[in-house]
Amino acid sequence: METIKNPLRRVALGMQFLFVAFGATVLVPILISQSTGEDFSTTTALFTAGVGTLIFHLITKGRIPIFLGSSFAFIAPIIASINAYGYAGTLSGLIAVGVFYVIFSFLVRAFGLRVITRLFPPIVVGPVIMLIGLSLAPVAVDMSRSDWVLALITLATAIIVVMFGKGFIKLIPIFIALLVGYIVAMLLGKVDYHVITQAPVLEAPRLVFPEFNWGAILFMLPVAVAPLVEHVGDIYAVSNVAGKDFVKKPGLHKTILGDGVATLVAACLGGPPNTTYSEVTGAVQLTKVTDPRVLRITAITAIIFSFIGVVAAALTTIPQAVLGGVMLLLFGMIASVGIKTLISNKIDFDNTRNQVIASVILVIGIGGAVLPMHLPDAMTQWLAEQGIQMGNIKAEFSGIGLASIVGVLLNLILPKRKESQLEN
Repeated sequence: METIKNPLRRVALGMQFLFVAFGATVLVPILISQSTGEDFSTTTALFTAGVGTLIFHLITKGRIPIFLGSSFAFIAPIIASINAYGYAGTLSGLIAVGVFYVIFSFLVRAFGLRVITRLFPPIVVGPVIMLIGLSLAPVAVDMSRSDWVLALITLATAIIVVMFGKGFIKLIPIFIALLVGYIVAMLLGKVDYHVITQAPVLEAPRLVFPEFNWGAILFMLPVAVAPLVEHVGDIYAVSNVAGKDFVKKPGLHKTILGDGVATLVAACLGGPPNTTYSEVTGAVQLTKVTDPRVLRITAITAIIFSFIGVVAAALTTIPQAVLGGVMLLLFGMIASVGIKTLISNKIDFDNTRNQVIASVILVIGIGGAVLPMHLPDAMTQWLAEQGIQMGNIKAEFSGIGLASIVGVLLNLILPKRKESQLEN
């Protein structure tokens, strides 16, 4: 593992890595705010990403060169949950996701990787990742519709950077596409600077604290499936880049625990869930810088940026069409990662069992199936008589969460027989 001895070079590299993660980290709260009308602050996302990364490094004893940023997997569920349970209620659901990661880390420590491979095999995870991208496709199109010319210019920029970019430039397609789209919008007179001129130079991140809500908790928990498996893949990837086996030392249970505690803390402060960023892993591979201290500087830089009020104000002036143009590519690429998961794991779609699992997951997720749940009045009354006040718990499973549950259950229930056995 390369150690950067020059402190000034460490600082410069740490700030450079933030540019890689910046676009994706702030895009999550921007999209949620645009879709719900709630002030899901970009500075809060930067603050909790930085704090979460430092927590991750603390738990994993500072061994892994990783930066945690806002998770795209939770965009659609957060939007739906805020509309149903409110911002503060949704945060309690995100806290539950963090707690789930923590509990799962102890299971991995006790039983090893077979817990993950048994519950969340590629035939379940692949279609669920596809759903994450496909469920957001209407949002990308609706935002682009406000100005298709601006959206297509932004999209074209992102495609050019992804396909023809070299070195560091190739790692920041979101940032460059947003920048080019914003400049074009400025030239066309479609940017309102009023918010920027009124913003204070320095301002503390806006913190929002959770309110306990059973509905949001039950709604959000199943969504944790895909990010959890993605986390495992990212740890293997960064292990290959650094030439170290981080799965064994500090151990996968430690990395999942670090991710879980970071997500829990982020939710307590009003931020989105954290996840390991493969973009940053790509930057580590490109620069050959595997010193974890550099990533801790990236985290501290993110925290410092979160106190600059003008940054948050400027981000709110990005036209919807510019955001939509980036998302047209980004959400499609997320869906393609799901397809890649199936291909790279050589999932046999001549096998009817695999066809059934993938088909049901996709149809339930895309079709908008809803499974309402609530405690019967008699049970609520009985619990109250025992001194347990549960209130009138009402919740629903839907979208990615419901599809994930169904996929896991089908994988556990359906027999693993070869087609040749069925034919005989």
